Amino acid sequence: MIKRTISDTLLRLSEKYPVLFLTGPRQSGKTTLLKSLFTDLPYISLEDPDTFILVNEDPRGYLANYPEGAIIGEAQRVPTIFSYLQGIVDSNPNAQFILSGSQNFLLMSRITQSLAGRAAVLNLMPLSLEEMQASGLGFTSYEDALFKGLYPRVFDRHLAPHEFYPSYVNTFVERDVRQVQNIGDLSSFARFLRLCAGRVGQILNVSSLATDAGISPNTAESWLSVLEASFIVFRLMPHHKNFNKRIIKRPKLYFLDPGLASSLLFIENRQQVETHFAKGALFENLLIVEFLKYRLNRGLQPNLYFWRDNHGHEIDCLLDHAGELTPVELKSGKTMNKSYFDGLRYWNKLTAHPLDKSYVVYGGEQSLSTAFGQLLSWREALRVMPE
Repeated sequence: MIKRTISDTLLRLSEKYPVLFLTGPRQSGKTTLLKSLFTDLPYISLEDPDTFILVNEDPRGYLANYPEGAIIGEAQRVPTIFSYLQGIVDSNPNAQFILSGSQNFLLMSRITQSLAGRAAVLNLMPLSLEEMQASGLGFTSYEDALFKGLYPRVFDRHLAPHEFYPSYVNTFVERDVRQVQNIGDLSSFARFLRLCAGRVGQILNVSSLATDAGISPNTAESWLSVLEASFIVFRLMPHHKNFNKRIIKRPKLYFLDPGLASSLLFIENRQQVETHFAKGALFENLLIVEFLKYRLNRGLQPNLYFWRDNHGHEIDCLLDHAGELTPVELKSGKTMNKSYFDGLRYWNKLTAHPLDKSYVVYGGEQSLSTAFGQLLSWREALRVMPE
């Protein structure tokens, strides 16, 4: 089993909170991780039809069998248990419940209603490059990472991406989407998902996306919310500080796994990545998500933004550390090019930001300091994070 970075954070918070919520996309390894960390707690899966019926019909009676706590998978399927859990942990300070689920919106709404102040919430994403490297499973090239993605099952079961991802999408569309929202035309939703993949790394224009999908802008916005709640996509927001009063205010769209995005783009082998029109956007997606995972795995809130003005000047990623901004440009090319630093030079002139704290992460293997800023190999991308 690949050691997950979030493990230490989970164990630390379990000593402080009677309830832990671990959310994240399906197949990100939540159940495997929780069973390995909390071996003294029994496991209950609300995806099991018989268990679901028993809990749904008599939540109080069923939970009475676990006065000391349990691990409860897909907890959002029976919303009434949250109120009963509140009573159990309030009456028994030694009780420990670990809940997991793959619909963030449904879980969070129940937490705020019933378990505020009693629960800690963490997010488990698919594997990180950091975890892969530490386990001796690092990729030989970033193209391999873009093609295979980072879902644990691909590596645990030695599955080919063309075997795993279409089944993953079908399961998600057929089952999870209907739990979050009653979508009648699932084929239209699947087409909408593919159109989202074609917009990875782009400024999100919901009206244009809706037109291409043949749906209304309101429906497109609703469906995007479903994809976000199910940990399929996320929106990277522009940084709120106006340096020149002419910044773009719409978000950019990314997938939480580049392998899923590649599959939706009909990339069927690693060689196709080399010449695909979306290679640069997928590379950007890979590293943006790595920065996100670094924060989430340590129990920290995301601090990622981007910046672009209406003249096309752009910084792919701004890391905001308590108001101190770190600009990072992401380039898929494997040979150092001075033009990689053009965006940084403009932004640094605008903000008086120091060159030695400005970064370009590129697809090559060598990292070095230059007169224009720091050049980092994609393998060392996390050097942009503070010590």
